[in-house]
Amino acid sequence: MRGGWVDAREPVLASVVSLARELADPVRLTALQLLSAEGPHTLSQLADVLGVSAPRMSNHLARLRAAGLVAVEHTGRHAVYQVASPGLADVLTALARYAHADLAVRPGRPATADDIAHTCYDHAAGLLGVAVFGALVERGALRPPDGRDSALTLGAGAGFLADLGVDLDAVDARRRKLATACLDRVHRLPHLGGVLGKAVLDAFVARGLIEAREGTRELTVTSHGAAVLPALLPAFTPGTAPANSS
Repeated sequence: MRGGWVDAREPVLASVVSLARELADPVRLTALQLLSAEGPHTLSQLADVLGVSAPRMSNHLARLRAAGLVAVEHTGRHAVYQVASPGLADVLTALARYAHADLAVRPGRPATADDIAHTCYDHAAGLLGVAVFGALVERGALRPPDGRDSALTLGAGAGFLADLGVDLDAVDARRRKLATACLDRVHRLPHLGGVLGKAVLDAFVARGLIEAREGTRELTVTSHGAAVLPALLPAFTPGTAPANSS
């Protein structure tokens, strides 16, 4: 006879409760988000990015392994961690989108410049970067990350890049990866990195859609960009920016 609704022996219920227990810790949640979006990391890489000690990171990874959420492969003297199931990325993305929508409706939380647009190395981050990545995946121009590789590949809809102002034939990916997913610290969703990420940012600047302030990470959406970008990127709403950053 099957158990009741809250019988912890029920396999699906037990699996969801176990996952929720691991996601409740900020370090473990962020580690899973990084591994799902950016691909495999060593223990030391995760510890550096998260700003925690190696022993503490090791303890968290041991818990995630015990829960069946990450797998480890030993390469030489390095232990390389990756998500055990590519389906985990969908769960984490849904949670981040839920949290983002919840924040958007809370009163008294005006958007900041970092919320809207700034640079991360040489590519766009913030809502602008996340919207670029989402549009590329939705239009089939880019295959979404599955946590198994740090490099992303183009899809059948790569022609959409021309709509963003990028000439693929002119993109030189000989020295760097063509496209990578870079977890956005503000939104906890991927934005576009790699050579392609730089090419999109350069194209937006060249078209006068955004302006970069020299010597800073600030990106300002121009009035022209505020009119054009939402049509290209339906998830981008520059009107939510505070008056001094738009």
